[in-house]
Amino acid sequence: MSQRVTSRSFLASHLRTRAAVLAAGMGVTAVVGAGIAAAADTTAAHSTSTTAKAVQTQADVQAKAAKTQAAEAQKTTEVKKATEVKKAAKPAQPAKKKAAWVDPVKKYTVSATYAQAGGMWQSAHSGQDFAVPNGTKVMATHGGTVVKAGGNGAGDGPAYGNAVVINHGNGMYSQYAHLSQVNVQPGQVVKTGQKIALSGNTGNSSGPHLHFEIRTGAHYGSAIDPVKFLRGKGVNF
Repeated sequence: MSQRVTSRSFLASHLRTRAAVLAAGMGVTAVVGAGIAAAADTTAAHSTSTTAKAVQTQADVQAKAAKTQAAEAQKTTEVKKATEVKKAAKPAQPAKKKAAWVDPVKKYTVSATYAQAGGMWQSAHSGQDFAVPNGTKVMATHGGTVVKAGGNGAGDGPAYGNAVVINHGNGMYSQYAHLSQVNVQPGQVVKTGQKIALSGNTGNSSGPHLHFEIRTGAHYGSAIDPVKFLRGKGVNF
């Protein structure tokens, strides 16, 4: 009787102990689970905060870049407007007028002058001589129509050698003599400054040069002072 009571008492106590252990275990599990949940919440909150900061930083950078770009665009616009205003304020330069009359040759030395006396001419010198190397380009001093060209002074006599005469209209003619080469023919229309011949030493000449005349007619004997005439047309010697 005494032994059976003891066994039951021991069994009851053992059961109570296991129940207590199980209860304790469940409590620990609950605590651990709560801790894990809390840690998860903390991690999620931290992650959300980090993402928000990254987004805000990116937004700030983009806003700053947009502001800088807008400032540069404004500056470019202002510079462009200032340039346009400056151009508008500057008066337009008139187009440079092309010379109506030009020298018959370039880089010359003035030698025998108009009306100069000497044994090389029948009376006085009828034109202006330009000392230039043989083969120098000779140009039409003004636009017009070639009326005479060739040897024998183009009809004015052998003293002139090869020659050209151009009619410029309004009763004015120009003559070019002692040429080594003639590059135009009668009836040909030429422009101011156009090449018409090469200088030479043909005819009654003491050395390579261009004999140049301004005439009131196509033939010998109607010459006027060519230097004075061309200066009146804006050509300087």
